[in-house]
Amino acid sequence: MTIPLILGAALSLVDKLFPNPKDAAEAKIRIMEMQQTGELKALEADLELARGQMEINKSEASSDDPFRAGWRPFIGWTCGSAFAFNFVILPLMTSISAIMGNPIVLPALEMGEMMPVLLGMLGLGGFRTYEKIKNVQGKH
Repeated sequence: MTIPLILGAALSLVDKLFPNPKDAAEAKIRIMEMQQTGELKALEADLELARGQMEINKSEASSDDPFRAGWRPFIGWTCGSAFAFNFVILPLMTSISAIMGNPIVLPALEMGEMMPVLLGMLGLGGFRTYEKIKNVQGKH
């Protein structure tokens, strides 16, 4: 994919992301600045890396080997189970035990360690592109 195609796609996406014409114009200016400073080239490299990872993911998912195709579902079920425990099972168990007169205190699972894994699996890391367009500064 070439820079002009990415630039055109980014500029057309801006209109959909920013209904306010002033905000859209500012975002378009920022995209043009990114192209001039070479940041768009880095975004293109990130896009190609993501496409390569998608191909790897497809081949892993189609594999008959459970160690190759089964790790994503395992991690997904593990993260889902942790969410269910922390936000459904634990509060119910605590409430029921308190109502029955025998309150128990169970520790909650550490979700801060699990969130990057879950968000990465869900593909929510793509928001970094939006942050770059909006020029959001933060830890990277």
